[in-house]
Amino acid sequence: MKERIAVAMSGGVDSSVAAALLKSRGLEVIGLTMCFDFAHHVIKDAKRVAKKLNIRHYTLNMQDALHRYVIKDFCQEYIQGRTPNPCVRCNKFIKFDCLLKKAFSLGARYLATGHYAKVTKSQSHKVTGYLLKKAKDKHKDQSYFLYRLNQQQLEHILFPLGDYTKEEVRKMAKSLGLGVAEKRASQEICFLPNHDYRGFLKENISGHIESGPIVDKNGNILGEHKGIAFYTIGQREGLGIAKGYPLYIIKIDPARNEITVGTKEDALKKEFLVKEASFVCESIKKKVVLKVKIRYNHKETLAQILPIKNKIKVKFKKAQFAITPGQSAVFYDKDMVVGGGIIEV
Repeated sequence: MKERIAVAMSGGVDSSVAAALLKSRGLEVIGLTMCFDFAHHVIKDAKRVAKKLNIRHYTLNMQDALHRYVIKDFCQEYIQGRTPNPCVRCNKFIKFDCLLKKAFSLGARYLATGHYAKVTKSQSHKVTGYLLKKAKDKHKDQSYFLYRLNQQQLEHILFPLGDYTKEEVRKMAKSLGLGVAEKRASQEICFLPNHDYRGFLKENISGHIESGPIVDKNGNILGEHKGIAFYTIGQREGLGIAKGYPLYIIKIDPARNEITVGTKEDALKKEFLVKEASFVCESIKKKVVLKVKIRYNHKETLAQILPIKNKIKVKFKKAQFAITPGQSAVFYDKDMVVGGGIIEV
């Protein structure tokens, strides 16, 4: 009897090729597509691919779970002047929890996705369990968004694209005759129409948005903001202030409904705290030096990692630009994800 694998099919080229690769290995593949109010085109594309691959396909309404675990937090974080990363929460609570449980209920032992990352079993006596590692394609690597996965989840997760580049994946899709071979990559935050997070916030939390002062480091009022939810640390554009030199947001104070601006140098910091720390294998119990990524497109940089009570203190050797509350700081040992948490400055 063939082993059954469920594949999260988004209707894109990556998850489609992931399903095809697993089927080519002689496994019984079933497709699962999460259904949201905004994603009807996704279902059509996923169904076409499932038909082409001759695999069973199921659609699952996940709108309530998305709102409960992701959208509610997304809005609340912006109200508090923080900049969240909804993909991290979606992976932890929806894709690799709700969807994984659904896969189990359908008799599958594993859930596979089109993420560019790797899961391997540790061969070292120093580290036991399953490891989360970077993908072969470093430009597409998505391990940053997966750092909150635990051992129980990793034991049942497959990332078939971990050893391929995006270019190789598109070529495979073409050779297989999949209609999604040339489909553009989906936008990063799936529930935001046209990437417009400000418009989304206006619709969902308008009652919590109020204008307020923009001040310099000495508290002098320079202008007025339209609501702290619309701004982020390090932002330069859209401040409406003419000073003769560039100004950047260096602090957002929700209690005072106030934004502080300064020079680019003022937006550089070496130290910050991390809350809600999560570790892939073992937690960090003493000071170590690892590479740290403070946002997805940030080049990871060496830093000291020090546990302090229920938080982690991170101290970079070199000051970094726009360390942003609400974003995730992810710790790496070479190509292995050690863990991470939410930035709290």
